[in-house]
Amino acid sequence: MSTEAADPSRQYRWQRTSLYRWWRSAVVAPLDHECIVARITEESGWSPRFAFMTMMSAGIAVLGLLLSSPAVVIGAMLISPLMGPILGLGFSLALFDFVETRRSLTALLVGMIVAVAFTALIVLASPLKAPTAEILARTRPNLFDLLVALFAALAGTFAIIRGRGETIVGVAIATALMPPLAVIGFGLATWNLPVLAGALALFITNLMTIALAATVVARFYGFGHYLSTQQSWTQTVVLLMVFVTMSIPLGFSLRRIAAETVTATQVRSFLSDRFGATSRVTQLDIDFDLAPIAVRAVVIAPRSAARSNAALERSLAAQLKRPVKLQVDQVLLGAGAGAIDAQRAELQQTSAAAASENAEIAEVSRLVALAAGVSPDAVTIDRDHHRVTATAAVLPGAAMTTYRTLEQRIAAALDDWDIKIIPPLGPFPRISFATGADTLDASAKDAVLLSAWQAQRWNIRALAVPGLPTKEVARPTLAQRRALAVATLLKTQGLATVPAPGNGDSLELRPVTTGDTG
Repeated sequence: MSTEAADPSRQYRWQRTSLYRWWRSAVVAPLDHECIVARITEESGWSPRFAFMTMMSAGIAVLGLLLSSPAVVIGAMLISPLMGPILGLGFSLALFDFVETRRSLTALLVGMIVAVAFTALIVLASPLKAPTAEILARTRPNLFDLLVALFAALAGTFAIIRGRGETIVGVAIATALMPPLAVIGFGLATWNLPVLAGALALFITNLMTIALAATVVARFYGFGHYLSTQQSWTQTVVLLMVFVTMSIPLGFSLRRIAAETVTATQVRSFLSDRFGATSRVTQLDIDFDLAPIAVRAVVIAPRSAARSNAALERSLAAQLKRPVKLQVDQVLLGAGAGAIDAQRAELQQTSAAAASENAEIAEVSRLVALAAGVSPDAVTIDRDHHRVTATAAVLPGAAMTTYRTLEQRIAAALDDWDIKIIPPLGPFPRISFATGADTLDASAKDAVLLSAWQAQRWNIRALAVPGLPTKEVARPTLAQRRALAVATLLKTQGLATVPAPGNGDSLELRPVTTGDTG
């Protein structure tokens, strides 16, 4: 028996040494590492050309998203220069070259700013402001998005190292980064926070995935091999932990999407079973954000297969084991009706539904415009999320309470819509206390709530409260107790508060400025 076979640890060390030698000779040695690093460094920094090409790519991408045209979106990727700085970031992490890391991050930051700003300007100037399917597809990151970015990064890094197909693979990397940036600009321009937050999460996920995957491939090909074994293992463990950390929330998101897909399949199957084999479900919309979920469907079926909507709703809720609000528009055909009759009925139903929706949109625009004192064209409507926003004109003699009352009345008349009327800029109301009192009576509470409403409509996130103590005090003064009562109510409205100078029986809030402390 040989010595190696008798000593497993020695055999393992021999195998590891042999594998290392093979890796050094077959994988690392054939590469001109200095030339590759020089080529990556040349393309990883900021330049006026980089900023211009990023703007043009972002502009084409956002137009493709607004038009819901995948071909236009893909066309934008062909001119995107984002591959350079993202790979520069990955290689600099592998080499522990913090100067190059800073240079690449600067280029990426410049690219982000110009892309988001340019796309936001395009959206503001565009009459198309409703989120399309292409836009909404970039607002719910999941595990599959991470895998797309991962595969694009592996292919891109391999291509740049081997010197084959960098341009084509750069399109794949840009596909993972540029559309989310364009959607961030769209969300900023329309102030659609769910869209903005979802696209930002997708962009950050893809950015980190591509950079870290590039780091892994660069290390595999010997870039940074001179680092100590301890540094190598530490870096590997950190990278794995980052990937796992990102995968967990994305996995939950994918699970939710999968559950929604299963639910949609169950609903379609349920309707097909209830109306029979000769029926057809031509339209199915499910709003999972509502409680209970709202299901709307259009079914073409023989007249003999007509069903009660209430009975269908109860049966569907029992099958799904959750509350459901169901609306089924039944297009019933007479005996002997053929395929042509079914198609004609479907077209008529679709046209009627579109006409009904357009009529509803027009009426909503008219009512909100009337309340805000503007033309219907100045009203912004988000059809998918049923949100309406209008900046009110200056109405003669109108106080802030007038604009809030107008909004409340319109919201009550249009209970299916989220109505926001933005009042003209003006002072916040004075909040008055009874002599010696430190609690909010009905009048003072309404003044605080009105101030909170104004701040929310003007996108003010924090208010300065006169008399608010800078730190917790054992025995607050009367002015401090009053300020604390106001701050407590403002926090229930989602607003932050900071201290400001002030005293007396009444106080007036103001937006936070650089001079405010606390």
